Amino acid sequence: MSAGIAEITGIVLAGGMGRRMGGIDKGLVDLDGRPMVAHVLARLAPQVGAVLINANQNRDRYARFGYPVIADAVGGFAGPLAGLHAGMSEAKTPLVVTVPCDSPFLPMDLVARLATAIARDGAQLAVAQTLGQPHPVFALVRRDVFPHLASFLHDGGRKIDAWYASLRVALVPFDDAEDAFRNINTAAELAAAVGTRGTR
Repeated sequence: MSAGIAEITGIVLAGGMGRRMGGIDKGLVDLDGRPMVAHVLARLAPQVGAVLINANQNRDRYARFGYPVIADAVGGFAGPLAGLHAGMSEAKTPLVVTVPCDSPFLPMDLVARLATAIARDGAQLAVAQTLGQPHPVFALVRRDVFPHLASFLHDGGRKIDAWYASLRVALVPFDDAEDAFRNINTAAELAAAVGTRGTR
């Protein structure tokens, strides 16, 4: 049986520096009149029991969305694993799911499908993929791997693929929703996304 909504905390990863967006905090960039993170939250929140936002700058602005905002415990904008680590340290549920702040079209059934796979396969984490391409920041993770993650980060590990390689991973196909995983990193990608909607 897959986990229920109440057993899952959603972590929105907004801890990066937005280098490819010219140093602008991507989650707060407007898309169709709303900050990008607002689109992400609107899609994620109904799928989980609690939400946390991982941000290392503009924390007051992120707090206005009504969810707890947590910064990386690992310094130097260390990437999505540092955001996962921060979220897992605060979450009270047995599972957490991560999504990036710059993917406003994420699937409305993302969490349910990942939860089904993690339970079916006895995996430690489930990762979305489309057409054979994994999307490692769209992941459902058992919180009991937190000590393993903390050790990996303490030893200098930063690459998300390297950490995943040491765990039991279920890859979950979303070929029917390929466009839902596109992220918006540049001004050109933002302009192309205006007026569009996700596939699901």
